[in-house]
Amino acid sequence: MRVKIHHEGRNILIIAFIILAAINVPLWLCCRNIIALPIAVTAITGTLYLMIVNFFRSPRRHFHGDRKNVVVSSADGKVVALEEVYEPEVLKCKCIQLSVFMSVFNVHANWFPVDGKVTVSRHHPGRFMAAYLPKSSTENERSTVVIRTPEGQDVLMRQIAGAVARRIVTYAEPGDDASIEDHMGFIKFGSRIDLYLPLGTEIFVNINDKVEGGVTTVARLHPNKD
Repeated sequence: MRVKIHHEGRNILIIAFIILAAINVPLWLCCRNIIALPIAVTAITGTLYLMIVNFFRSPRRHFHGDRKNVVVSSADGKVVALEEVYEPEVLKCKCIQLSVFMSVFNVHANWFPVDGKVTVSRHHPGRFMAAYLPKSSTENERSTVVIRTPEGQDVLMRQIAGAVARRIVTYAEPGDDASIEDHMGFIKFGSRIDLYLPLGTEIFVNINDKVEGGVTTVARLHPNKD
């Protein structure tokens, strides 16, 4: 699998490289008699830089299989919630909530969960509590996108900021075509994705299962009876 750096991280990586170089180069020039110091600092800052590079990796992924009514994970991470809830902000109906928590070690690009057409894209200001907490779905900084599938079903995807994540990037705009192989957005430094699926949707994952964005089939929508 070919991996590249996500464009959301390029400026951060350049700035981080300049800052770390400004720290390390003077140490190597001025502390030649205490060689252990520049070696230690270079090791620590080099590890930190590699962690930032790892965070902004952006693997190219392709879904293989029947795409009709399929729901794929929108993010890499672990399933932390799977329950019937009432979605009060946009859909205003009972849904199945499926939530994936992303640690700082996961890929943080977000994929569309279904093929279709974007009908809603909305930002909600809020708090920055830990993203794994249930209240984060309704109280944290978040962005909501609704996709209507070709079969006429609405799937809501919500990007949720966490205690570390302070910036949510959402590319989707109303009227855009949605494809499960395309990025819907990006969340910087830890967070969570909630999917709200119609009742009757067949679920293929369980709590604590690990999933891959754009690859793992997490559910299949039940065809409309209308």
